[in-house]
Amino acid sequence: MKETKTLTCVACPKGCEVTVEFEGDEILNIDGHACPQGKTYAEEEIVAPTRILPTTVKVKNGALPLCPVKTTKQIPLEIIHDAMAIIGQKEVEAPIEIGQIIIENILDSGADIVATRDLPKKIEV
Repeated sequence: MKETKTLTCVACPKGCEVTVEFEGDEILNIDGHACPQGKTYAEEEIVAPTRILPTTVKVKNGALPLCPVKTTKQIPLEIIHDAMAIIGQKEVEAPIEIGQIIIENILDSGADIVATRDLPKKIEV
C-alpha cells in the first residue's frame, strides 16, 4: 500500500518540509529537500528511524538527585522505551564526571549512556 508522509528535516538549519512517498521500506519519491542531507534524512526516517536519547539517571549521595545523561550515538527508535526502562532502574554513586560511562553498550546498540555534567558528592553539614 502506497503511503505519503511529510517530515520536517533536521539535517540542517533550513528545516525543509520533505514529502516522502513510499511502499513498505521502498522509497518511491522524495520532494522538498533543499540539500542532499535532506534526502538522506528522509530515507532513514522512513526505513530505520534513530534518535539520540537524552534523559537522567538517579544519583546516590550526590549534590543533586539526578544527573543528565545521553547516548553516545543515535539508537533505533524502536528500542527507546526499553532503553529508558533500563536507565530508569540505574542508580549511580556520586561523584560523577562529565563523559563518564554510566551504561555500556545499551541493548547491544553500540551506544553508551554517558554523563553530560559533573556531579559532586553531597556535602555533609
